[in-house]
Amino acid sequence: MVNSTLPQLEQKVQLSGISWQTYQALLSELSDRRLCLTYNQGNLEIMVPSPEHEFYKTLMGRFVETIAEELKIKIHPLGSTTFAREDLGRGLEPAECFYIRNQAAVKGKKRLDPTQDSPPDLVVEIDITSSSRDRMASYAALGVPEIWRYDGKVFRVYQLQNQEYQLSEASLAFPNVAIAEITRFLEQSATTDYLVVPEKPPNFLGTQTPSSMVEGVQPANSRGASKRITKKCGFEALWKLLVSLEFARE
Repeated sequence: MVNSTLPQLEQKVQLSGISWQTYQALLSELSDRRLCLTYNQGNLEIMVPSPEHEFYKTLMGRFVETIAEELKIKIHPLGSTTFAREDLGRGLEPAECFYIRNQAAVKGKKRLDPTQDSPPDLVVEIDITSSSRDRMASYAALGVPEIWRYDGKVFRVYQLQNQEYQLSEASLAFPNVAIAEITRFLEQSATTDYLVVPEKPPNFLGTQTPSSMVEGVQPANSRGASKRITKKCGFEALWKLLVSLEFARE
């Protein structure tokens, strides 16, 4: 079971009047520390992530990677890479981020230039005690098209529209994934062992492929896929998610 002492408060410090040069120097000096720095036009927040934050960050990262693999969608994960632009006066590090539509453009690059390279296609934000709502303006300025946000209770998807984020009932990156099933998956994760594999898999045979299929994905027998996914990501709720997808690779 998940450790009952997991929810510990995140620690954070907020500073004002910080120059871009100071922010860059702190990034360099603190690069080997487990800290998250968010810079917004002279204001700097330094946060020490809680165990709960790190648990859901890892869980969501594995979740996205597993779904992408099973749906044959190419992705390029960059974790908590710092995205900073001096011309915008903004810099921050997501819990997780993924290049999907633009993965070919950044794959293999050891360094990214935020003024030239596209932003991540999908950002994951875990908000246990500090709100990423203050960070969303920075993501919008950077042009991140989609944010998945989880606060320990509610999972939401936001899409960038006219330089502002709007709540969405579907994902741009994974349009056939049912948002409600992601919420149930995350809720169940709090009381289920991380890599539990239930003995009796559900029967996916006979399901039909939805007309709004992700480009390049073909339907197949999904019984084997369900076993592989739970071994990687855990939790029976993920099977229900695949039922909502109604297709997976063999």
